[in-house]
Amino acid sequence: MCNHMRRGLIVAVISTILAWAAPAFALDGDKPITIVVPYAGGGANDSLARLMAEGMSKELARPVIVENKGGANGIIGTSYVARARPDGNTLLLGGTGPISLNIMLRPNLQYGFDSFDSVAMLFDGPLTITVPTSLGVNSMDELLAYAKKSDRPLLYGTMGPGSVTDLFGWILTKTLNAPATAVSYKNNTASLIDLMAGRGDLSFATPISLIQHQKAGDLKILALTTDQRDPSFPDIPTVTELGYPQLKSSYWTALHAPKGTPRKIIDEIAAAAVKSVQSDRFRKLLRDNGQTEKAGGPDVLDAQLQADREHWGKVIRDNKIIIN
Repeated sequence: MCNHMRRGLIVAVISTILAWAAPAFALDGDKPITIVVPYAGGGANDSLARLMAEGMSKELARPVIVENKGGANGIIGTSYVARARPDGNTLLLGGTGPISLNIMLRPNLQYGFDSFDSVAMLFDGPLTITVPTSLGVNSMDELLAYAKKSDRPLLYGTMGPGSVTDLFGWILTKTLNAPATAVSYKNNTASLIDLMAGRGDLSFATPISLIQHQKAGDLKILALTTDQRDPSFPDIPTVTELGYPQLKSSYWTALHAPKGTPRKIIDEIAAAAVKSVQSDRFRKLLRDNGQTEKAGGPDVLDAQLQADREHWGKVIRDNKIIIN
């Protein structure tokens, strides 16, 4: 083969390789970005994801769509994104449960912390410490006194083993130094029915799901698990101001990308997501759902993941909690 033909063949091969590889390192403006929500449609996060996608689409000048891939406590959708091509076209609406807790609790998962690149922190929300009014408890100190003198363990509702509400129960039990038993429910509604009927003692559900029941006189929210009072619930004290800072806990939501997604692409998507979340329209929807904007780029999300390893990870390690 002559030198001219050899050079031509080499150029052709290199061109083919570059053409195949290019989409992995640049956003394809003709292809939509898909945000995978690892739960069934219709929930609060689904509505928030769709509003965020609308804002991101305008910022990026390309389609951004939401796809629900529910099942297995968020594992199916999360695994799907972990296996996706790291080109910025497939993202995960992750959070405390599908990312931090599943990874730390489930040793047989097909993904880990190192399966994803952080894109953007979005928002978070508090838990509550709530009792039925029939319990006759009106403060955290009264709850502590009640737990000490009770002749049976306190019953607290959870969304299942390894959920945020389940793990928070371990923290509260240690803080009160009193026996308590978790009762798993399929959904929050079933848990609240039992609570208001006096078949349970405690709920850690979100304030937005409880506030109307408190106004009706059925429940009493003793505290929010935050440092500062929530403007949406100004009359509810926080665990920190009541002298129980060790009870500070929250759940968060963020955007993740498959590991290996170029930082330039991540930064472009993160900027669009943060701007969308910080819009007045989005913040109103957050308030309506009892959550708070906490938008920031990859470094903010990395810090949250590390905080989870320290906070929830300690609970999991200390109590040797494993889910197979």
